[in-house]
Amino acid sequence: MTLDANYLRGTIAAVFSILQHTSCPQNVAFHFLSSRSNPFISAIISSTFPFLNFQLHLFDSSRVRSRISRSVRHALDQPLNYARIYLADILPPNVHRVIYLDSDVIVVDDIRTLWAVDLESLVVAAPEYCHANFTKYFTDAFWADPVLARTFDGRPACYFNTGVMVMDVEKWRAAGYTRMVEDWMTVQKKKRIYQLGSLPPFLLVLAGNIKAVDHKWNQHGLGGDNIEGRCRNLHPGPVSLLHWSGKGKPWLRLDSRKPCAVDYLWAPYDLYRSSSPSLEE
Repeated sequence: MTLDANYLRGTIAAVFSILQHTSCPQNVAFHFLSSRSNPFISAIISSTFPFLNFQLHLFDSSRVRSRISRSVRHALDQPLNYARIYLADILPPNVHRVIYLDSDVIVVDDIRTLWAVDLESLVVAAPEYCHANFTKYFTDAFWADPVLARTFDGRPACYFNTGVMVMDVEKWRAAGYTRMVEDWMTVQKKKRIYQLGSLPPFLLVLAGNIKAVDHKWNQHGLGGDNIEGRCRNLHPGPVSLLHWSGKGKPWLRLDSRKPCAVDYLWAPYDLYRSSSPSLEE
């Protein structure tokens, strides 16, 4: 998970939910990615969870800053949002598999079940959404280009959300997936082919080539869309993970006294309330 001041409250809630619902919390190791050394944030994690097994890794923002193109929401343009691309370079060599989670999630099932998914020969596992309109994640300029439009030929490309992923770090590193994602970011700099932060380059590289897991592991979109963040209801069916992807974050809506109904599902895990307001644009 990433760790910064604006999302600290969400991260702490997510960690608490994982510990609450796993049968062996002592066996869960957390790796936090931060763009700067902040002893205060590290101390908050340690004091909130005195026995937590965690490491804090610094992410060099300069590695990606020049590659970022402006998206539909300022928060999606922050370098730390792209740190997931570099997990294979940041994490220690003894870490072979990792679950990447956004900071706006709550886990209500045993995380070990997700951890145990059979990746087979693939590098990433995540819930796939093949009913989603895949074309909307790319611009008209992308689909109008005869070369770019053939990118997904030969693979059943489906949308997946990069806020919940199981990753084989060794295979990612060996196959050079970081460079593949960066190459698409370079294309984006020259010709605007997408609008939405770090997600589209992941789709360009991996869509159609991931291990699909049950949709219950990412009940996403609870934060509404990326422009207005309007309230949304839960999708029907079982739930293992709640994800407030979109503009609306539960801690901000609760503090503003204008919560959505789903935000009350997040509230029981809210262990930390910052004395200064969080910012989300």
